[in-house]
Formats: sequence, structure tokens, C-alpha cells
Amino acid sequence: MNIHEYQGKAVLKEYGAPVSAGFPALTVAEAVEAAKKLPGPLYVVKSQIHAGGRGKGKFKELPADAKGGVRLAKSIEEVESHAREMLGNTLVTAQTGPAGKQVNRLYIEDGSDIEKEFYLSALVDRETSRVAFVVSTEGGMDIEAVAHDTPEKILTFSVDPATGIMPHHGRTVAKTLGLTGDLAKQAEKVIAQIYAAFVGKDMAMLEINPLIVTTQGQLKCLDAKVSFDSNSLYRHPEVMTLRDETEEDAKEIEASKHDLAYIALDGTIGCMVNGAGLAMATLDIIKLYGEEPANFLDVGGGASEEKVTAAFKIITADPQVKGILVNIFGGIMKCDVIARGVIAAVKAVGLQVPLVVRLEGTNVEEGKEIIRTSGLNVIPADDLDDAAQKIVAAVKKG
Repeated sequence: MNIHEYQGKAVLKEYGAPVSAGFPALTVAEAVEAAKKLPGPLYVVKSQIHAGGRGKGKFKELPADAKGGVRLAKSIEEVESHAREMLGNTLVTAQTGPAGKQVNRLYIEDGSDIEKEFYLSALVDRETSRVAFVVSTEGGMDIEAVAHDTPEKILTFSVDPATGIMPHHGRTVAKTLGLTGDLAKQAEKVIAQIYAAFVGKDMAMLEINPLIVTTQGQLKCLDAKVSFDSNSLYRHPEVMTLRDETEEDAKEIEASKHDLAYIALDGTIGCMVNGAGLAMATLDIIKLYGEEPANFLDVGGGASEEKVTAAFKIITADPQVKGILVNIFGGIMKCDVIARGVIAAVKAVGLQVPLVVRLEGTNVEEGKEIIRTSGLNVIPADDLDDAAQKIVAAVKKG
């Protein structure tokens, strides 16, 4: 689960990390009132969407030369002007895709005098099963570009969960960033605070880009991109209250209600599969035969007929879907259950696009018989390769 920058900074502040003063705003009037609460004379007006690259982004409704989604303001009048331009308009960044995201919230923050910018993030390193830190002197830039062009400017290290964060971790960060004296001490403290927040809130990622040194000699977290491990949210009701469903795909929200693993993609072939590995293989083979998948959808090993019906309805609700591939290998999941769920869903919502069904495993003959005698226009397939070729051909034909 992702949250907005201002929410992430509130979490960091809870753990003592240094952040600038600021206030969220949902309207132009609230943006003006927020600015009046800050000392000024420099303010920052920040679009709040679940995507990076806001500063370099462009608003669809504004001229091409208009400023991006993060703007400096030298007066309250300028804050008001920026807020009017940004609220309700669609911001397109490298991470939103061409559709962009509508800006419904702003964060009005006290301006900072920046001397240096760094990159700092914490994430789960699945190779070591530890929390890892990524540090770079190249703050304010896309870390992917830095990794590609100048990988020697990135340091990565992990923290042993048996000891937790230690002073030498902070010293490592300080040395990497060229910080000495009091700033080195501040780095040790910030690293400890970030680790405490990461572990304490069961985060999956915490990115601060940039971490800055002000002209007053203070380290400060100037941005905060935070995501949480969804499997841990039952332990953090206070985090659940931060969820902004307007930033999420409606189909993904509906899928979460039925405990379905669903991710919307940009293609035309809807997929319903059981098992993450088989689902990934299904996406790959669709691409191999020249089409793009519209989603990743894993119904799991123990799905009921009702769950399968819900999954099918979510797929058909996507207007981009031009064909559907159901690919089930019945182990725990029984093929007859899948078949009945598909038939129930088709009868409930109708079938406007080609449907290919490949079943294999437990109760496969019963499942095929249910499909065969349903009277519905369903294309059977013998194996995954056959299924992929048939659905791609059907989509290209029609």
C-alpha cells in the first residue's frame, strides 16, 4: 500500500526524523491558509499523487511550457496561483504513464535553502532477507539513471536483524556522502530513525530523494515515498486510515475485497490463472505470440465458485479487454469449480469477447464437460501454448 508524501513525512516525524513544516490542502483556500501558517518567505507547492517525477511532470490541461507538479512560491499570492493551476488537473510523469493522475491534494511546505542533495532509501532485500539501504551522492535524480550511468556512485548495505541498526552503519553513510563533524553525527541519527520507522511500521520501501544539507548545516528529509507490506496491514490500523483509494485502480480495489491478487496492465487479453508462477508464464506466452496482457490475476489455490465469478467480472469490467484466457492447473484448485465459476460469471455479465479456457489437473474431465455442455461460445484449449495461440488469433481476428 502506498501513501502520499505528506503522510510519509508525518510517519517519519513520529520517529524523530527531520522534515520541513508543512500542511496538506484539498482546496485553494486550504492551500492559502496552510501558507499563512508557515514562516516563509519561500514556500513549496507539491502535487500529491502516488507517482515519482512530479517536478519534471507536465499537466495535460496546461500549456507545454507550464511548470511541473512541484513549484516554488515566493508569496502567498503565488501559492494561491499555483494551487489553482494544479488542483483538479491531470499530472503526467514518467511513472504515471500517458494517462497521468488527477491532482486532488497538495502539500504546502516551508521552503529550504539547499546546499547539497543526496539519495537515501531503505527496502527489503529478498536475497539476504534483511533491510537494505541504498545511498548515493546523486540526490534529486532518478536513481535508475544513476545505477545505469554511474553505478560506482551508489552504495548498498544491509542490516543484520539480530543487531539492528548500529553506529557503524551511520558512519558508512556519512563517509559515502562526504559528511564530517556534526553532519556525520546527524547522519548516524537519521539512519537509525529511518530504520526504526521502516521496521516499526512494516514498510516495504522508504525512499528519500532528496535528503538535503541546508545552508544552516542541517540534514533534512525533503521528500518521502513510502509503501507498506500489505500483508502486515492488519497490525497497523493507523496505517490503513492513510489509504487513498482515488489513487488506486478501481478494479484492483474490487479484487482486494475478494482476496484476489490482481494488477492492471495495459494490454488487451484478460487473464485468469491460479498460481503466481503460472500467471507470469501466461503473461509471457501472450507476449511471445504478439499481444499484450491486460492484467495479472491469480485466483489462488483454494478459490471458490464465488471468487472465480468475482474475478471474471473484474476482467470483463476492463474496456481494454478484447479477449479472455482462463488458464488453470488444478492441484488444490479443482477444475470443475473453475468451470462452474466461469459459466456463472458469463451468465451474469454476458460474454462480449472471445474466451479461451485451458484446464488441466484435478477433476479436469468434469470441468471440460461443464464447459462443453454449457451452450456458451467458449474455445477449449489442450495446453498453454495452444491456449495462447488461440486467444491471440481470436483477438487479432475480431
